[in-house]
Order: sequence, then C-alpha cells, then structure tokens
Amino acid sequence: MTDAQADERPTYEQAREELIGVVSQLEAGGTTLEESLALWEKGERLARICQEWLDGARKRLDAVVNGAQDDESAQE
Repeated sequence: MTDAQADERPTYEQAREELIGVVSQLEAGGTTLEESLALWEKGERLARICQEWLDGARKRLDAVVNGAQDDESAQE
C-alpha cells in the first residue's frame, strides 16, 4: 500500500459506520438494481477494509502475547 492509499484509507470506525449506512440503505429498499449493485460493491469494499483492520489488530495482539510468553520462558 502506498502512502497515498494509506492516507485515503478510512479508520476502522469510519468504515464500519459507513458500512452500517450502506446496509441500512439496502435493507430499506427503494433503489434501482444499478444503485443496489453499487451499494453492494461499496459494502463489500468497506467490509474488506474492516476485516483488514481486524486482522492487523489480531496480529498485533498475537505478537504482544507471544512476546510476553517468550519473556516468561526466558525468566524461568
């Protein structure tokens, strides 16, 4: 990912809130097929962004936990 892409990438919270809005619009109906497809595609993109944030958070937590376990093993 380039710096420009990182600057454009929404935070997890922003992407989640926008995704909630997209889902609400789709559930409410009243859109054309083309509009619904565009909303679906946007929702998929936002869901992927949220998942990337969550995956990154999981990796960071795993690294901290593994580091703490390594520290405990070294002290024994």
